[in-house]
Amino acid sequence: MSTITARKGFVQHTDVLHSTSSSTTNSIAASPEDTPRQSPSSTSLSSLASDNDLDLKTVNGKLLDTYGNEFHLPDFTIKQIRDAIPAHCFNRSGAKGLGYVARDLASLAATFYLFHTYVTPENVSSPPARAALWALYTFVQGLFGTGLWVLAHECGHQSFSPSKTLNDTVGWFCHSALLVPYFSWKISHGKHHKATGHLERDMVFVPKTRDQYASRVGHFAHELTELMEETPIVTAVTMIGQQLVGWPLYILANVTGHNYHERQSEGRGKGKKNGFGGGVNHFDPSSPLYEAKDSKLVVLSDLGLAITLAALFLIGSNFGWANLAVWYFVPYLWVNHWLVAITFLQHTDPTLPHYEPQSWNFARGAAATIDREFGFIGRQLLHGIIETHVLHHFVSTIPFYNADEATEAIKPIMGQHYRSHVEGGSIGFLKSMWNSARMCQWIEPCEGAEGEKKGVLFFRNRNGLGVPPQKLSPSAELQAAKSDS
Repeated sequence: MSTITARKGFVQHTDVLHSTSSSTTNSIAASPEDTPRQSPSSTSLSSLASDNDLDLKTVNGKLLDTYGNEFHLPDFTIKQIRDAIPAHCFNRSGAKGLGYVARDLASLAATFYLFHTYVTPENVSSPPARAALWALYTFVQGLFGTGLWVLAHECGHQSFSPSKTLNDTVGWFCHSALLVPYFSWKISHGKHHKATGHLERDMVFVPKTRDQYASRVGHFAHELTELMEETPIVTAVTMIGQQLVGWPLYILANVTGHNYHERQSEGRGKGKKNGFGGGVNHFDPSSPLYEAKDSKLVVLSDLGLAITLAALFLIGSNFGWANLAVWYFVPYLWVNHWLVAITFLQHTDPTLPHYEPQSWNFARGAAATIDREFGFIGRQLLHGIIETHVLHHFVSTIPFYNADEATEAIKPIMGQHYRSHVEGGSIGFLKSMWNSARMCQWIEPCEGAEGEKKGVLFFRNRNGLGVPPQKLSPSAELQAAKSDS
């Protein structure tokens, strides 16, 4: 559990720590299975942030997250994580998975039947009351639709059942019905899991560097420390835009994904970049997100979308487009909202590091995630995708109904590197969206960091929250630009 308390411009973040055994040295060149463990730090995650008079000069060269907590590189291995999980947690049941799919489909159907039958002018004569009830319908259907999305997500990870055929069949049907290109998403999402936290390979919510953020707001990087804070209204408008169109922008133009497509192994990324018209999307078999062997699966994904769109066209033509908007498209926007919010908060938090290639390995990247709490909605309707995400990044084939037990098993191994924010439940989850939006504007190295620590970057902001960004001189910025070129 964690709590957040403001202190003289800093924010204290206190986590439950778990003891862990120690070993010796660490080597980033080693594989995740073989990387030895160092002795864990005896410094708690809140020790630095708790000092009201934190002097950054005294911690120069240390890694500090946005709250001012000292960060130590993870030193456990994937083998240690897997060995700690009880064997039965890996068991998958196709029958149980299909039962959950049937439950979610029945919930969607029953909700539609009840509202379509009883929320009518004959039964509810007041137009404002009917409008309010149908608005409630869109919200509830959005939750059930998100639950179905999560089950298709389980299929993509092969955690739905032991049968790949069943997994992909169910996943294709469920995701196609939600206008998600199942196989195309499955492939790119798998690459996200293989490179979580890697600034040049990760596929979702890759944060902006200081230079990228400065360019976006029309300034040089050294000027960011002199800018006024971003007004709350700008933050709110940005968040609303993200929640409304974040998912379509991702699948259509790879927004928030990495932009290093020139390095694609088959040469597919030459001349291609993120953005509309840049040739990077989830629908084109020649997109650099895929290899040649994936082409048929991308086309099959497109076929699923075409079938769904054709069905929606027939419904709209026969029953009215306004009805279709209320029955399907507004709930669809709610589904998109929850997906973006969940993913954003899984990978954007003031405590989370991101890594340049020389400092990254799989275990470090998998640990750069955070569990949150969304109460009954999260655990029952959304199948625990919010509450057990850390475990999911280490072993994505464990089914969601075994994830709580597996999460408890890996906490002692992860020690202080297991992160969770459960304060406030569902309300705390929503508050975290605002907190992360205000505190996590760009990433940069910690002042004085050397060696592989230079490749560990943390969030900073211009809003006077948490550890202030480094003060750069124009000459130093120019010199860095010359060395990069």
